[in-house]
Amino acid sequence: MKAPEFFYSRSTSKAVALSLAPLRIASSAYGAGASLHARIYASGSRRRRLECGVVSVGSPMVGGTGKTPMAARVASLLKADGYQVALASRGYGAAPEEAVTVVSDGTRVLSSAERAGDESLVLAAHAPGVPVVVARDRGLAGLRAIADFGTEILVLDDGFGHHRLARDLEIVTFEGQMGLGNGHILPRGPLKEGLAGLSRADAVVVIDGPLPPVDKSQILSRASQSAHFGSSRRASRLWSLSTAAPLSLGSLEGQEVGLLSGLAYPASFERLITRLGASVVARRVFADHHRYRAIDVANLSSAAPVWLVTEKDAVKLNSDWVAGADVRVLEIEMEPDEEFIRWLSESVRGRIPSRFS
Repeated sequence: MKAPEFFYSRSTSKAVALSLAPLRIASSAYGAGASLHARIYASGSRRRRLECGVVSVGSPMVGGTGKTPMAARVASLLKADGYQVALASRGYGAAPEEAVTVVSDGTRVLSSAERAGDESLVLAAHAPGVPVVVARDRGLAGLRAIADFGTEILVLDDGFGHHRLARDLEIVTFEGQMGLGNGHILPRGPLKEGLAGLSRADAVVVIDGPLPPVDKSQILSRASQSAHFGSSRRASRLWSLSTAAPLSLGSLEGQEVGLLSGLAYPASFERLITRLGASVVARRVFADHHRYRAIDVANLSSAAPVWLVTEKDAVKLNSDWVAGADVRVLEIEMEPDEEFIRWLSESVRGRIPSRFS
């Protein structure tokens, strides 16, 4: 299911607002449940404490805030600082054969998108040398990472709402143009919990900002004790889905393209494509984590001469399905501010090593 358009619009007609009124009741119930869940674990007594440091990267938003590429970047930065690092993902949409799946040992990919989820493969690709472990219970993932890889720091992808595991640093991401969407909690809006939870954040990172002023004010007021930083998405590589041959990013200048996406917030992908000089003339947009079929990508070349996908979608596409079409994979990296990089290094040195040294 794709996120409805009203998730990201605060200006709705009276008729639309009336039709959405029943969702307010469900939204209140969902928010109350999320708040109760957080309070149960707030004291720390119910939380599992691992024998390694834990850094969480997540968001109160349902998707599209750059959590996964930011988690990969954080893991890479910590590895560069000399720590033994592993990444833990829930593996959304996965069909695992075991409670814990080792997706990558840091040198080889050992699983598939079907078994481990699309985001875990993106993590493996963007954090070379860092093992990736998938489990619904991130505590179990951490135990496996410690046992198999001598992990000193576990980085959680999408860990903001995973209260069962104690963490040492909480990094929260927002997408600048998305902001808080319509400001409502699921299912009326894209928030997974109320903004009071931002008081748990050690750092707030806004990706491709700035935020809308009203959203910035709300976030700052609820995360007043947090450090605040910016980051940006950057196109790093382009290659052919059919042949895996590398292509020049400059080849997109002036090119008419189609956008093929199973992303929570495809607008950010489209903005990046536009910044590269391409013009989006066709779109096939599916739900986040969409599991592709051949019919989904039939007759692409009749709508646009070139089609672009992210790595997250590419791992679920069979190149035979797009034979005869020019489908290119655009890799995207996260570039946080230098201030964030310094903050991360200093914060980890100050808080985590004393736990396992």
